[in-house]
Amino acid sequence: MIPPRRFAPGTPLAHRAVMRFFAALLALLLPAGGLATTVRELTRIRGEGEYILQGMGLVIGLKGTGDSGKELAVARPLAELYKNSGNELNSPRELLKANAAALVMVTCIIPERGARADDRYDVRVSTLYSASSIAGGQLFLTALKGPFPDSPVYAIAEGLIDISDPNITTVGVVRRGARLFEDIVGPQISDTFDLVIDAPYAGWAAASQIAIAINGKADPIGNAVAVPVDERLVRITIPPAERANRAAFLADVFAAEVNPALLDLPAQVVVNQRTGAIIITGDVQVRPVAITQKDLSITTVVPAPTPTTLNPQVTRTAWTELTPGSQPADTARLSDLIAAFKQLAIPVPEQINILQMMHKSGQLQAKLVID
Repeated sequence: MIPPRRFAPGTPLAHRAVMRFFAALLALLLPAGGLATTVRELTRIRGEGEYILQGMGLVIGLKGTGDSGKELAVARPLAELYKNSGNELNSPRELLKANAAALVMVTCIIPERGARADDRYDVRVSTLYSASSIAGGQLFLTALKGPFPDSPVYAIAEGLIDISDPNITTVGVVRRGARLFEDIVGPQISDTFDLVIDAPYAGWAAASQIAIAINGKADPIGNAVAVPVDERLVRITIPPAERANRAAFLADVFAAEVNPALLDLPAQVVVNQRTGAIIITGDVQVRPVAITQKDLSITTVVPAPTPTTLNPQVTRTAWTELTPGSQPADTARLSDLIAAFKQLAIPVPEQINILQMMHKSGQLQAKLVID
């Protein structure tokens, strides 16, 4: 339900009553809460963006799987660690047999809406030299700076290494390992600012519907505080009467509800090549096509044996087809595509290749997004 609006001083009572009536009518016409989304879930303020912190550190406590002490790039920070701990070495040669530590690159991604001092975030740890594994190790205190050479230190990272993939033990994560002691904040909001529509929702229909939703929620008087600029930008102008209370105005802007069905979003197939994840929206269509896979073969027995319960006739083929109907113009649906992949037992990397080829040939009627 739309909450009562604030009105500028001097607004006639009759005018207020009419606006409340239309606001209540709009609330009745909005789709059910489970169907609608909000502007905040579809957009971000221009200037907001992920911020990457980075630093070079040491993982200690390894059982013979660390870097060799013969590598000077590793020996120098390890010798400095000894020195700072009150145990200065006489010579770097004392580290020749060291293999219990590894020099690593540490990165931390701060979300696009910023972070405050004492917030904690995961850090990713990757080896730089000859260490064969950092499993079971601990990241020693590491200063994290911004991405530029003159960036200040924003956080300190440390903690036990968690190996996410047992097949790749040279990369790990320290859960909530970074603690910020400096704020990283987003852009300052001026009287006019832009909202950037997230890429999957971009389009003129989306920009128009988002602007309509904001105008209906944040300024029902009809001043059109939101105007579409292009397929990804909506420009917001804060009315003079609202500038003294920007927080309340912004709350209204981002809480405005949008019906996803009106965004005119294309059917999409989203592929993450690193993880092998494939997301296919339910409205994806596939034109008739035949698919083969390199690791399968066709087996033919001549003459064909008479099938029995104990010796059934088995047909093997390297092809499967998507023929959803009797008419050439018929299209297959999501379930047909999944069934074809299952029938051939196609590995995920090959599924991605097939999807790319189907999209290139025009048989996959959807927007293909490769991450």
